[in-house]
Amino acid sequence: MLKPKYEGAITEVRGIRVGQAEDRRGRTGVTVVLCSREGAVLGADVRGAAPGTRETDLAQPGCAVETANAVVLAGGSAFGLAAATGVMDFLEQNDVGLETGVCRVPIVPAAVLFDLAVGEFRARPDAAMGMEACKRAAKHVDQGVYGAGTGATVGKLAPGGIPAPGGVGTASLTLACGVTVGAIAAVNACGDVYDPHTGRMLACGRLSDGTPIASESLLFGAMPAPELLKFPGPGQNTTLVVVATDATLTKAQAGRLATCAHDGLARTIRPAHTQMDGDTVFALATGRADAEVNFVQLCAAAAEATARAICNGVLMGGSA
Repeated sequence: MLKPKYEGAITEVRGIRVGQAEDRRGRTGVTVVLCSREGAVLGADVRGAAPGTRETDLAQPGCAVETANAVVLAGGSAFGLAAATGVMDFLEQNDVGLETGVCRVPIVPAAVLFDLAVGEFRARPDAAMGMEACKRAAKHVDQGVYGAGTGATVGKLAPGGIPAPGGVGTASLTLACGVTVGAIAAVNACGDVYDPHTGRMLACGRLSDGTPIASESLLFGAMPAPELLKFPGPGQNTTLVVVATDATLTKAQAGRLATCAHDGLARTIRPAHTQMDGDTVFALATGRADAEVNFVQLCAAAAEATARAICNGVLMGGSA
């Protein structure tokens, strides 16, 4: 049985659970990060040029709502945003959401990745799948080809190459002060994936005879210039991350945490943040830890947890 290289999970953060649902035939799915009833302070940072998102504007400092009740990561490209409706329905049924004086409105940011070319493109995450993922929410997180990682692949820069499996990965660190930082990633990158500590390539595309194709060799001179025109089209990839902590943060600090977590994405995926990816990081701060934390240390831990989660995702997805 495969075991993740890096320990921990985003659910080690107090106030966080994860639920996942998938369509094995269609090779797509949903990963939902559920907060406790009071929600978590929200931040977000979109770095890829081809994102499919909802409620990311709300995460910006200065916008009225401070907290989110859940974050949805889904396959299905833009169609997959429908899964957030099922999450909203689940939360409304449990009387969770922003009190408006009329009813409670659940705050559910979401982002999607492109997996339509992997399985049956008509099999897309929908509201029913989002609801099912919520019902399965727990502290244990299955890693690999589960949830939003079911149809995920990496190493797609080479024309005609066969991508390597991606997947969902998670990891966490607990600082000396008692604050925990965790991340979960759905890894579906155009680029290749490397271990940030050893520099070893973990996943890349291959030719039909099994020969590996490193994206970096293509980018730095090994490919004839006309072949550059055959790179994948925009929006056909995307790595999605949720980083969470039980520290108490302001909304501006949560946004900075999301920004710094992108460093972990860039350490492991080469190239990252391309025009063919919609790389997006959400941050959640539950405020459950009664401890002061050095914010620089916290941001560094967020980047490290993100890098570890991405590595676990491709390793548990079946890449060497």
